[in-house]
Amino acid sequence: HVLLNASSIISATPIGINYGQVADNLPPPEQVLSLLQANNVSKIKLYSVNATVLKAFANSGIELIVGMGNEFVNSMISPDQATAWIRENIQAYLPATKITGIAVGNEVLTGTDKQLTANLVPAMKNIHSALVSIGVDMNITVTTPHSLAVLGSSFPPSSGSFTPDVTNVMKPLLNFLSQIGAPLFINAYPYFAYKDAPSEVSLQYVLFEPNAGIVDPANNARYDNMLYAQIDAVYSALSALGYANMEVTISETGWPSGGDSNEAGATAPNAQIYNGNLIQRLAQNQGTPLRPRLAVKAYIFALFNEDMKNGPTSERNYGLFKPDGTQSYSVGLIGSLRTGSPAPVTSPINSTPTAFSPTEYNNPYSGYSSSK
Repeated sequence: HVLLNASSIISATPIGINYGQVADNLPPPEQVLSLLQANNVSKIKLYSVNATVLKAFANSGIELIVGMGNEFVNSMISPDQATAWIRENIQAYLPATKITGIAVGNEVLTGTDKQLTANLVPAMKNIHSALVSIGVDMNITVTTPHSLAVLGSSFPPSSGSFTPDVTNVMKPLLNFLSQIGAPLFINAYPYFAYKDAPSEVSLQYVLFEPNAGIVDPANNARYDNMLYAQIDAVYSALSALGYANMEVTISETGWPSGGDSNEAGATAPNAQIYNGNLIQRLAQNQGTPLRPRLAVKAYIFALFNEDMKNGPTSERNYGLFKPDGTQSYSVGLIGSLRTGSPAPVTSPINSTPTAFSPTEYNNPYSGYSSSK
C-alpha cells in the first residue's frame, strides 16, 4: 500500500503528538512550532508546564494539553494551592495559547505511591474547581493518563476489566470524569507486548499490517490489530463499571526506532510502519469493533528522540524527529527545521501475513507499564 502524505491529512485527523523534553539538545520552541505547522499538526501534549513553550505557541491555534508532574499532585489537595497553580501556569497564558486540557499526573494508579493514588481524584477536582472559578472549565478539560496495566483482564477484549487494586480509586475517578464530560486517557503500546513475547505475538498484527487477525469468541468481533483490541478492552472495563458512554483517548502510543539487543522489534522500519499505518487509520476516522462510530483519537509518542531519558536504549528513540529536525524515518511528514521542502514519501514494506489464532495469544496485553 502507498503511504499517504501525512502532512496533508493530519490537520483533519484526531491525532496529536507528545512533545517530551527530557533532552539537552532539542531545538527552541519557536523552531518546533514551525516544524509542527509545516506538518499541519494541531494537537500537542506536554508533560510539564514550560513557560517558553506556552509563550511560543501563543496565537498558533495549536491545541495544548498541559501535563502536571506527579510531584505536584499531592499539594493540589489544597484548593488554594490548586487555584494558585492554575493562575500561574494556565490562566497566565490564556486566551492566546490554546490550552484545551490538563493531564494531572501520569500513570499514578499503577505506581507504588499510595498517598499519591489517594490524592489523585481530590487533586483533579480542585484543579477543575479552579478552572470553574476563572470561567474556563468549558474550554479546558481535566483528566489523567493511565498505563494499560490498570487492566487485570484484557483478552479477549470483551472481558476487559480493571484490576482490583485500582478499582476503588477508578470508580470515583470515572464518576468525576463523567460529570465533567472528560475522556479516559490510556497509554497503550502494542510494542511492549511484542517485545516481551515475540514468538507468540504476530508482528503483522501489532503493526497494522495484513494478517489473519483474531476473533473475540464472546461477540465474534474481529480485530486486525492489537491497539484496537486494547482500546476495546478498556471500553469493556468501563462498561463493567457502568460507564459505557465514556470516551477513551490514547494519550500515548508509539514505536521505538532503535533498542538494545534484547528489545525485539525496536527498529526504524517497524517504527515507520506502525506510526505510518496508525496515521492512515486515524485519518480514516476509524472506530473500533465495539465503538465503530466513535473515531479513535491518539497522541503519538513522541515528537523528538530524547537523549536524557533513563532506561533501555528504546526509551531514547521514540521520536518521529531527531533533535536537528530531520525525520527519524519517513511517515510522510516534512522533516526539516530549515527548509520547507517535503521529504520523499515511502511505502512501508508489507511483511508476509502469518496465521494468528487466539490460542497463541497467552494474554500479552496485561501488565505493560510504560511510564514515559
